[in-house]
Amino acid sequence: MERNMQRQQFADHAHPWRKDILAERDQLDGGIVAPNVIWTTTAANLLTFYSVDNLTVEGSGQIDGNGAIWWACFKQKLLSFSSCNNLLVRNIHLRDSPDKHMTLHRCSQVNVYNVSVTAPGDSPNTDGITMSISDHVYISSCSIQSGDDCVSILSGTTDVNITDSTCGPGHGISVGSLGCDGSTSLVERITVSNCTFSRTMTGVRIKSWQGGRGSANGFLFKNLKMNEVQHPIDIDQFYCPPGNCQPQDGAVAISDARFINIQGTSSDPEAIKIMCSKSVQCRGIYLDNVNLSCSGHTAQTRATILNAYGTIAGMVKPEVRFLGT
Repeated sequence: MERNMQRQQFADHAHPWRKDILAERDQLDGGIVAPNVIWTTTAANLLTFYSVDNLTVEGSGQIDGNGAIWWACFKQKLLSFSSCNNLLVRNIHLRDSPDKHMTLHRCSQVNVYNVSVTAPGDSPNTDGITMSISDHVYISSCSIQSGDDCVSILSGTTDVNITDSTCGPGHGISVGSLGCDGSTSLVERITVSNCTFSRTMTGVRIKSWQGGRGSANGFLFKNLKMNEVQHPIDIDQFYCPPGNCQPQDGAVAISDARFINIQGTSSDPEAIKIMCSKSVQCRGIYLDNVNLSCSGHTAQTRATILNAYGTIAGMVKPEVRFLGT
């Protein structure tokens, strides 16, 4: 890795928020490979950048986490950025992380461009890009194949734009989970556009636990292609991976979520799931020009809607009925 200080004119694809600045630049043209034996049993990251502003990490190289030997404990993340502002990551390849491949925590003004992530579809918790308490994050032209969320957007995150990227295998692009153990969560202004999902568990998803507090609002999911996705549209205020959660009142309030021009196929007849709490109903859900058919089945696709208010425009298939309609 070469390190040098230089003034860098970002290319045309760089995020419009970024400026000409004196930048720290890390060039990765070779490979970084994790040891093929477990060297620690505590949580750790293979490579961490902490509190480095105006940082560029780029190159044609690869970071390989040798993930398989770690998946029994999956405590080690591959590439972590914490408290880094004006960050550019481009052209690198991440492979077989023990846990999440790239994490952004307390970062602002981030551009991730042309980054690829590769991990088996059955590898545990190998999210592609996970962000928390971050803002103004722009992800474009990325290819993510993983065993969990391609992109995961956690609490405290605002102003995210994901575009021109592919996802699959994996669990889709997810907001949450939010509100775990009664916590208060906030997510605002998330846009996912011009992306393709192939054989993922969900396409675009908002997931929260019962009993949480706070809000998640200002979503735009637009111009998305679904190829054999199990549930292309999924809002779930009853998120419970263990499967035995006790019913609770309260939930993270989900509102202003727009789904526009979403086309393709689902692998399950239940193509649309919008499951909301009776005590904190979902509001402002908007569907326009949605056409989802069931691949490999003679059954028609269907939508399951619970405690949600919304609006339909244009053709929407399967048929959706909101409260009050």
